[in-house]
Amino acid sequence: MFSCRGRVIVVGMGKSGHIANKIAATLASTGTPAFFVHPGEASHGDLGMITQQDIVLALSNSGETHEVLVLVPVLKRLGIQLVAMTGNAESTLAKLADWHLCVKVAEEACPLGLAPTASTTAALVMGDALAVALLEARGFSADDFALSHPGGSLGRRLLLRLQDVMHQGNQIPLVPASATIKEALLEISEKGLGMTAVVATDGTLAGIFTDGDLRRLLDLRIDIHQTAIADVMVKNCITAKPEMLAAEALKIMEQRKINGLIVVSAANIPVGAMNMHDLLRAGVM
Repeated sequence: MFSCRGRVIVVGMGKSGHIANKIAATLASTGTPAFFVHPGEASHGDLGMITQQDIVLALSNSGETHEVLVLVPVLKRLGIQLVAMTGNAESTLAKLADWHLCVKVAEEACPLGLAPTASTTAALVMGDALAVALLEARGFSADDFALSHPGGSLGRRLLLRLQDVMHQGNQIPLVPASATIKEALLEISEKGLGMTAVVATDGTLAGIFTDGDLRRLLDLRIDIHQTAIADVMVKNCITAKPEMLAAEALKIMEQRKINGLIVVSAANIPVGAMNMHDLLRAGVM
């Protein structure tokens, strides 16, 4: 399967068909192009979906499923390689296949010994083992996984960057270092992020002032109308770059017990701002 130049086509009937569908989905999401084809539909035209570059993985616990077996002569004629996954190594399907994966179980979990239970579980486990082995052989990474899962929470955690969620332009809370505390508070209130960046005359970040800093100042009876924000701001504050993963920013904020970050360029100029609520809205938390 690793050397297959096409796709892995997974087929199966009944409960084996449901397992085959899941195996195909797992393979596809872990770097091995794959899809499920219903054997009944395959014998009525859907075989045209399969090419000579593909490989077929056929599931049948008995190894004698008629709808699967009728496909074998056509697959052989087309030169398509066949992997069989059965519970009977002496079955017709096992003997006709190029490779056989035995998933034999002693008995079904069903008290009647009839409903596919243990056998389907064994096939599912084998399918997952195949997917994981191929994943490791391909060097498939978490970033690769995220690319096939952009709509899920994992995809958001692995793909979303601060530049995708941060406030930009005139939404960034900014005051000059010469501003008073009162002016900084008005900026914090207007922008609604619970903080403001303080910038030097050259536009670079000089510090940050937050709601929490204000609460700590209340006991000092400082005149907010006259005192410059530069006198009370936090210097050497924690910052982030636009390309930082949002999940990484969340980890930093949790570790440092802060609620927001100023995002700066390589020249240390504020280009964005974000807080926990932005990450929550983006589905990162």
